[in-house]
Amino acid sequence: MSEITLEVRSREETGTNANRRLRAAGLIPAVVYGGGLDSVAIQVDRKTLHELLKEAGGENAVFLLKMAGTETKRHTMIRELSIDSISRQIIHIDFLRVQMTEKINVQVPIELVGIPAGVKNEGGVLDFVTREVEVECLPGDIPQGIELDVSDLELGSNYQARDLELGENIELMVEPDKVIAAVAHSRVAAEVEEAEAEAADIGLLEEEEAEPELIGREEEPESEED
Repeated sequence: MSEITLEVRSREETGTNANRRLRAAGLIPAVVYGGGLDSVAIQVDRKTLHELLKEAGGENAVFLLKMAGTETKRHTMIRELSIDSISRQIIHIDFLRVQMTEKINVQVPIELVGIPAGVKNEGGVLDFVTREVEVECLPGDIPQGIELDVSDLELGSNYQARDLELGENIELMVEPDKVIAAVAHSRVAAEVEEAEAEAADIGLLEEEEAEPELIGREEEPESEED
């Protein structure tokens, strides 16, 4: 994963009113914490951040924060973005300090590739059960996503976490048998099969309940006495 440098400035004033003034000026209030150090209030240019987030291409980007006017630098990751419910603008950011030589646990999204054989040839439907998994690795080894080719997945089959291809330095932190994707019968096909089964059961039941017709010889008419 590439490293993204972001210049920030210290934030002298805090509180609701001060934060409103920052946002009005095109800035975003933020805080840097973790790593056994005190929290530091900072401010980030909104336009620059938006551009860098597009460049990052994922939630687990590593940012090298550089304090403007100083030589102070710190590797961080975004731990929380607060979004305004009406404007949909970022209104606050929490940055977590990370050490590039220490492993961390992160959630990585899964990307499915291909059309399953069970969907293409057998009328099944693809069920994307688990869309991200937790892994442990160094910050510099975090993948943007994990691809899983489902082209060979047949009807009634599934791929599990153990089937994911991870890098040598990436460790899976979920149960190996956790289902990632499966191909199941479509709802319509399942309903048809159920209806056919019910019809077959009813037919069999009717046959079992029907009484066989008894065929006997006709009775001879009684003779009249003279």
